[in-house]
Amino acid sequence: MSTSSDLAVEASGLVKHFGDTHAVDGVDLAVRTGTVYGVLGPNGAGKTTAVRMLTTLSQPDAGTAHVLGHDVVREADAVRGLVSLTGQFASVDEDLTGTENLVLLGRLLGYTRAQARERADELLTAFGLGDAADRQVKKYSGGMHRRIDIAASIVVTPEVLFLDEPTTGLDPRSRNQVWDIIRVLVSGGTTVVLTTQYLDEADQLANRIAVIDHGKVIAEGTSGQLKASVGVGAVHVRLRDPDQRPAAEQQLTAALGVPVLLDHDPVALTARVENSDLVAHAIAELTASGIGVAEFSLGQPSLDEVFLALTGRPAEPDTTSESDEENAA
Repeated sequence: MSTSSDLAVEASGLVKHFGDTHAVDGVDLAVRTGTVYGVLGPNGAGKTTAVRMLTTLSQPDAGTAHVLGHDVVREADAVRGLVSLTGQFASVDEDLTGTENLVLLGRLLGYTRAQARERADELLTAFGLGDAADRQVKKYSGGMHRRIDIAASIVVTPEVLFLDEPTTGLDPRSRNQVWDIIRVLVSGGTTVVLTTQYLDEADQLANRIAVIDHGKVIAEGTSGQLKASVGVGAVHVRLRDPDQRPAAEQQLTAALGVPVLLDHDPVALTARVENSDLVAHAIAELTASGIGVAEFSLGQPSLDEVFLALTGRPAEPDTTSESDEENAA
């Protein structure tokens, strides 16, 4: 069990209201030093509001939070000296070049001109932006934008880095590049608090995950613990003919004795199973009835299935933005 000395971030009963909207409604968090902690949930769930309180940008209406032992309200200046935040939107000057942005930040943070230039060159090279160093940031691609944002956040390497949905809107290649950067930072000792609405991102990176919905933590644990909480396994079936899916759903439901989820893929079905011995019999019944099975697998539930089980809906982003709620308040 974690003690306070092991924790980089500790929150208890955090609450933030905007008018009648309970953006954060009693959130508890415990983030171990030197780990990636995933805060998972759709837009509007309360993730960004929680991060704003933990980084001293917003004061909680109730509850307490500490970062590396410092109270985020009473010792806000100390907290700001230990953390860095990369938000959902670009935090650099679009009209400046990559080098100019990082040198400017280095100078503001106390580096000499030579030190700032050296640090800028080091970060641009490490983040694969050396060839774009003298190009205006407004001409960067989406993936390059996120990399320069993160580089700007670690001109002075923070002890705790908050990344608020750092890969939203990126293509798979750019997302993987950002993931690699996060892994390198953590290997160097930085604690990362990562908010995301992407289940695979949390699965790939986070040592522990808090699932937030409607301002509350509805589940917390390792990826394996969360998956185990909703069943011992999941059977995934892909058919040859999408027209046969209604009949396959009916037969699988009867054979397995559990609800069957219709995936976005029109030929795919998924079910959580407690008794894996039933799966082979169920597949045999499908083929015996003339339903063509292209492939099937039995494995641990995915985080998508965990989210569906916990919230009663697929993990798709809400249309409500937390920033909209804050601006409206």
